[in-house]
Amino acid sequence: MDETDDGNAWRPWLILLRTPGLGPGGLREHLAAHQGSIEAVLDTLHRQAATLTEEARAWLMRPDETRLAADLAWLAEPDHRLLCCLDADFPPLLETIPQPPAALFVAGDPSLLLHPQIAIVGARSASLSGRTDARAFARELGLAGFTITSGMADGIDGAAHLGALDAELPTVAVIGTGPDRVYPRKHHGLARRIAQHGALVSEFPPGTPARSDHFPRRNRLLSGLSLGTLVVEAGLRSGSLITARLAAEQGREVFALPGSIHNPLAQGCHRLIRDGARLVEGVSEIVEALAPAALALGRELASRLDLEPFETGRSAAAADPAGQAVLNALGHGPIALDELAASTGQAVALVSSLLLILELDGRVEALPGNRYQRLPD
Repeated sequence: MDETDDGNAWRPWLILLRTPGLGPGGLREHLAAHQGSIEAVLDTLHRQAATLTEEARAWLMRPDETRLAADLAWLAEPDHRLLCCLDADFPPLLETIPQPPAALFVAGDPSLLLHPQIAIVGARSASLSGRTDARAFARELGLAGFTITSGMADGIDGAAHLGALDAELPTVAVIGTGPDRVYPRKHHGLARRIAQHGALVSEFPPGTPARSDHFPRRNRLLSGLSLGTLVVEAGLRSGSLITARLAAEQGREVFALPGSIHNPLAQGCHRLIRDGARLVEGVSEIVEALAPAALALGRELASRLDLEPFETGRSAAAADPAGQAVLNALGHGPIALDELAASTGQAVALVSSLLLILELDGRVEALPGNRYQRLPD
């Protein structure tokens, strides 16, 4: 739904997203049964109120207008968006996961959710070397064309976000609170930077506080948005192991950095490696492994947006019409990704996927600030 829609258009979504016991699965089922009409869903639930729980019935009959007003006020702010599952730019990767969300609250640039992403997660009580590795991998993976996604927690998450931001690269934070809350509180400054130069994403409405059960739900979105998940440091009880497990269940790649056998924060990574995660020592191993998935994502978006399809395979990217158009638009001086997409008339996510493959072919160089330039033939 477009951010230019008025509050009356948002209201049914906000009411249903807050309806106790409905959940994203229930809302999606009702939308499917009513040909995508959110108004028809709300009308049906009003008429069937007697079959609902007392809590849901009370909310639907008399929703809290103060909460709805606060939701609408948040949406009225610049660069705030309710990204609904019916929208053309809803992330296709989320449609393939168990229990996909019905909508996402986004502060920042929602188009980043269509880019090839990699999740970087790990221990909150990370070591200095772990945080250093997270920042370095985030920077290099960002320069290779991936958007860095994490959960804005202490430790590895925060370091990954900073690695991208300090290199003038975008980053996505998937959070377990409402989009107007920051957890942990010490990350207020980080949250502002992410919203300005990336995107804050939440399944929870404004005003929702941090709760322990929110974070496993958040983790399925964190892994679901990403083509792969890199675990930098993790103890045997680390929440990042949940994210890695969810990524594997979603059919995504899982990578883990090895560590010293004497470091308890390496034990979780070693367990992941024993269970089938890829042991990685450098960024190139991750980029090579995820390149086919990045191209597949680009093809999905091209098909969805009725763009010219392109062939899979690294060497095919330059020969394909879409890849050749990107090469032709690139000069030997830097050009921003958004400008490149506009000049070729192609979706940003498609251009991002093609640039990743062209970079692997040695045809393109990624630069700080999400800019690219063509290398000499």
